[in-house]
Amino acid sequence: MSKAQSNGMGPAWDLDRIVAELRTSRGKAQQDRTRDGTIIQMPSREALREIVAGLFAALFPTHFGLSDFTDQGIDYFVGHKLDSTLRALQQQVMRELLFGSTMEPKELNLRASEITREFGSGLPRVRALLETDIQAAYQGDPAARSIEEVRFCYPGITAVTHHRIAHQLYLLELPLLARIVSELAHAATGIDIHPGAEIGDSFFIDHGTGVVIGETARIGRRVRLYQAVTLGAKRFPVGEDRALVKGNLRHPIVEDDVVIYAGATILGRVTIGRNSTIGGNVWLTRDVPPGSNVSQALARTEAFDEGGGI
Repeated sequence: MSKAQSNGMGPAWDLDRIVAELRTSRGKAQQDRTRDGTIIQMPSREALREIVAGLFAALFPTHFGLSDFTDQGIDYFVGHKLDSTLRALQQQVMRELLFGSTMEPKELNLRASEITREFGSGLPRVRALLETDIQAAYQGDPAARSIEEVRFCYPGITAVTHHRIAHQLYLLELPLLARIVSELAHAATGIDIHPGAEIGDSFFIDHGTGVVIGETARIGRRVRLYQAVTLGAKRFPVGEDRALVKGNLRHPIVEDDVVIYAGATILGRVTIGRNSTIGGNVWLTRDVPPGSNVSQALARTEAFDEGGGI
């Protein structure tokens, strides 16, 4: 009888056996995360959530920071918030670099510092892009009453803000951090944008739930998507080792000034020409010339009285 049972504390769990079997199950995955007998820490999802919140506050201090700033106080707040946020980001960059590097700790720290500095330098451009996205949402939605409503409330803006941040991390060869940031938005909004997707300015996702944009998608300027739009891959080639071939260009190119309505699915490395409109629930696996208007075939409707015709 176990100690737990003898003390009247309920059933024994046989923890030694379970823990041992779980250790065996972890197997190579844990070995891959071990260096010199120490398990390498994964980047922290919670830390990145705080980092993204800090970046939101630094990019839009009067909206996501404090509401009672003076002109001088805003710059002080932004500087302080950025310093603490970038320091926290550098630690997460270090964690990702540790996975694929044999550099010494001093070299790793230097490289993490360089990457974080480069990321910080790109934030003014990120903010400028986001202002065009917010303006596009305000101008493109007749229900929008103010820029502030768009900035605070629209899930499309939340998702695109995460994407602009994640894409910078992706370009700096931090795919794990980038993916975590994008998945934070996915969980919060239902909008799934791979951090590798290239998206031009003035991008607007209306409503947004169910939108999927793949890694190699390229989206031009002033593009508008509605809910449940998919820009996905048509097929997944398999190599000689029976594993999926990764890195090939497999997602659509959407040129400037295209509107894609709810439920449309566009698959493969096809091009949607500029100034085109793609109707709701359309399924596309071919190129569309510029200026096209693509819609479903006219739905056929029949009445069956008392089962007639069946």
